[in-house]
Amino acid sequence: MLAFITWDVSPIIAQIGPLTLRWYGLLFASGFIIGSFILTHIYKAERVSPRWVDVITIYMLIGTVLGARLGHVLFYDPAHYLAHPGEILKIWEGGLASHGATLGILLATWLFSRNNKFDYLWVLDRIVIVVATGGMCIRLGNLMNSEIIGRQTDVPWAFKFVRYNEIHHEVTNVPLEPHHPTQIYEALFCLFLFVLLYGLWNKYKERTPRGLLFGLFVTLLFTFRFLVEFLKENQEGFESTWALAPLNMGQVLSIPLVFVGLWVLLRAGKQPDNRYGYAPRDLNEPAAPAAKPVTR
Repeated sequence: MLAFITWDVSPIIAQIGPLTLRWYGLLFASGFIIGSFILTHIYKAERVSPRWVDVITIYMLIGTVLGARLGHVLFYDPAHYLAHPGEILKIWEGGLASHGATLGILLATWLFSRNNKFDYLWVLDRIVIVVATGGMCIRLGNLMNSEIIGRQTDVPWAFKFVRYNEIHHEVTNVPLEPHHPTQIYEALFCLFLFVLLYGLWNKYKERTPRGLLFGLFVTLLFTFRFLVEFLKENQEGFESTWALAPLNMGQVLSIPLVFVGLWVLLRAGKQPDNRYGYAPRDLNEPAAPAAKPVTR
């Protein structure tokens, strides 16, 4: 059996003049593209016009990017960004937090639902299916960036992240030891969540108990996130010395989300007058007739 796997992949696909094409950016965008196809299929199956997919994708994109960036700023390094507020906008330099993205998505879908007369939990039950695919793509992007690595280990599938020091400007050579490829663990778990959630939706479709898929997704995802963090290197230096050690920030932020997921899951489909949620069933809605020309 292999003692370890050497991972020496460049995060850059190609450079064309001043433009740099990176694996992370490509995979991040792929999550939205793949998700739009899946969501179009789901909406059509439930007689909801696929035109709504374009609308909610815009909400999701803005909510994800802003939430992830502000989450990193507020949860992981607020002192630095308060001292250098101009750097908050430098997303290309890295610094996106998945818990912030979660809050951004919750807010974005609430705004979409309110503005377009969708039931909030109906939207969330369908959107988490595509969020699972997006999460898988993002974690693969982290792998291509040789970031968010696991702790040292001697398991036969451990990775030696050769480029870690180069990319992150570290002077230590500790990451050259075999480490858990936690990015792959999380990507595979997101794939599992997609299969599970899509299978449940495919079974119930428009009779999916309101809140079932969202509650299940949040509970399972953040329970797994809490557990897998024990295998990760801390992302920020303060996590090793703060009062909540040995828990890190990712675990602390996951705990309330697990309870939110359980609360929604236990109440799924139990609202007597709204068991399945609602959405505009406008797939076959006729287009507005063209105005007749005025004749004189």
